[in-house]
Amino acid sequence: MTNTRQFIKFGIVGGSGVPVNLLVAFLSLKISLALGGPDYDHALFGLPGTPFNIRGYHLFQAIAFFVANIWNYQLNRMWTFGNLEKRSWLRGFFPFLTTGLLALVVQMVVSTLLINPTSPVALPAILDDSSGLKNRFYWGQAISILVAMPVNFIINKLWAFRTRKPTRVVIDEMPV
Repeated sequence: MTNTRQFIKFGIVGGSGVPVNLLVAFLSLKISLALGGPDYDHALFGLPGTPFNIRGYHLFQAIAFFVANIWNYQLNRMWTFGNLEKRSWLRGFFPFLTTGLLALVVQMVVSTLLINPTSPVALPAILDDSSGLKNRFYWGQAISILVAMPVNFIINKLWAFRTRKPTRVVIDEMPV
């Protein structure tokens, strides 16, 4: 299968994972608020030795990432790369998860830059959290997913779903 075709399939699968990710992020935030937990911009704890914090949206992104990662892995395994028989589910999932974690780091950096109002690339002030469509967390989540997708594809193509060359077996027989 051509790289272009695989990339398109990967994009379709990733596209199906976007609503999964966004829904889980939305539900994580709503459940947190309903249980008296942190809002998305609440600092959960500081990063030692820095002025930076891990915030609620980092936690909600991680939860959403994990659920969407399982969703995307199974669809990519079945359809995009067709690796159902080549490797056990768990053996294939861990490289996919590790690859996804690298993309998650990209996603978290991008969303932090977009959500932080002091960032030079912060989302515009019109996104004032007054409604769902004006929520900086939701927009930051959606945009950061799109930015991380090409990173995710390249690493998955080269590592998690690489085609292994068949092992050559040489049989040395003695003449009878």
